[in-house]
Amino acid sequence: MAAPPGVAEDASGTRSGTGHVTLVGGGPGDPGLLTVAGLEAVRHADVIICDRLAPLAVLSQAPAGVEIIDVAKIPRGEFTSQERINELLVEHGLAGRRVVRLKGGDNFIFGRGGEELLACAAAGVPVTVVPGVSSAIAAPALAGIPLTHRSLTQGVTIVSAHLPPDHPGSTLDWSALARANTTLVIMMGVATLTAVSAELVAQGMDPHTPAATIADAGMPSQRSVRATLATIAEITTAAAITPPAITVIGAVAGFEV
Repeated sequence: MAAPPGVAEDASGTRSGTGHVTLVGGGPGDPGLLTVAGLEAVRHADVIICDRLAPLAVLSQAPAGVEIIDVAKIPRGEFTSQERINELLVEHGLAGRRVVRLKGGDNFIFGRGGEELLACAAAGVPVTVVPGVSSAIAAPALAGIPLTHRSLTQGVTIVSAHLPPDHPGSTLDWSALARANTTLVIMMGVATLTAVSAELVAQGMDPHTPAATIADAGMPSQRSVRATLATIAEITTAAAITPPAITVIGAVAGFEV
């Protein structure tokens, strides 16, 4: 395989100079949902920097001698700072290596891929982005919920509820979200779902609006619960659902086949 952009090869095929970073979105967890381009990047990597939510089964496709670096971010557990991840990408890139940053979902949807792209660019390390299938789209589809449907909704809004509505750091306009009349996809919101659903009702959304929470999308352990906006937090808690999970709120969540 030819060297990626920015990596020189001498007559013997040895690489030298600045390496290359490929930001690979791995999809929701099922290795079959990784793109062909993402798999090819893994197969030709010198270094793979991966998350716990990445499709780790594809690491079996990596070449012999590859260095695998686990930078898991476990909620309220093990944690590698984003600053350190950026440093690792730059360090290995400047050392002339083919680096793959393998993470779950899509790099640029709450994946901090933009920060990694900027860090590499600032250091002069060439970057390629391989988009991934975001769980915001994949999880509902795998649960049989179309995010748009001609007779039900004409749009989708994807938000992070890592911060609850009353948190001073939250920048979301929950009143606008309650009135938007689009499908609402809540990511990173298991712990805050009670506050989120209460706020949406307080801002005028019909408490009988269909809702669904899908956990472990694309994995053998995938499961989902369905309820209404008023009851989805209670039902999700009763089912002992833990992250990773997303919640869909809107008419499509009542979609039955």
